[in-house]
Amino acid sequence: MLTDLAEIRRLGEKKQEENQRLRRHMKVHDFPERRLRRIAEEIEEQIDCTACANCCKLASVRLQQRDVEKLARRFRMTAARFRAEYAEASAEEGLILRRTPAGCVFLEGTLCAVYEDRPDTCRHFPHLVRGAGSLVSRMWRMPERACYCPIVYNTLEEYKRLLGFGARGR
Repeated sequence: MLTDLAEIRRLGEKKQEENQRLRRHMKVHDFPERRLRRIAEEIEEQIDCTACANCCKLASVRLQQRDVEKLARRFRMTAARFRAEYAEASAEEGLILRRTPAGCVFLEGTLCAVYEDRPDTCRHFPHLVRGAGSLVSRMWRMPERACYCPIVYNTLEEYKRLLGFGARGR
C-alpha cells in the first residue's frame, strides 16, 4: 500500500495516460461493480484520511444548496451571508468553498473544522465507494485524483491488477 504523497504524485502523473485508458476500458466492458466497490472499500479502510488531507489541500469543493444551508445553520447565519463569507463562484464548477493558501477554508492542519456538517462532495470523496451514478460514471476524475489521493491511487492499481490491465495492455 503506497501512502507517500510525493511518490503518489510522481507515479500518478507518470501513469495518468494508463489510468485514462483504464477508465475508457471500464466504460466499454462490463465489470462486477460490487467487486470493484469492495476493493475500494478495503483500501479506504486501510488509509487514514485525517493523516493526509491532500484532497482538502488541492481540490476544490463544489457546494450544493443543501450544503450551504447546513453550514449556514452551523454558523447561525443566513445562507446569503455564508455564501458571501465562505464561498465563491467558479466558472468551471459553480459555487465552491473559498480556499486559503493552505487549501480549504475549513482545513485546520489535517482536520476539517466542520467535519460533521461537511459538504456532500467531501462526505463522498474520493467517490469510489459513494457518490451519484455508477462507479464507471464517476471514473472520469480518477486519473487526476490518482495523483494526490492515496485511496484512488491504490484502488486504480488494484483494479488494473484484477482486470489484467497493464501499461502496455488493453
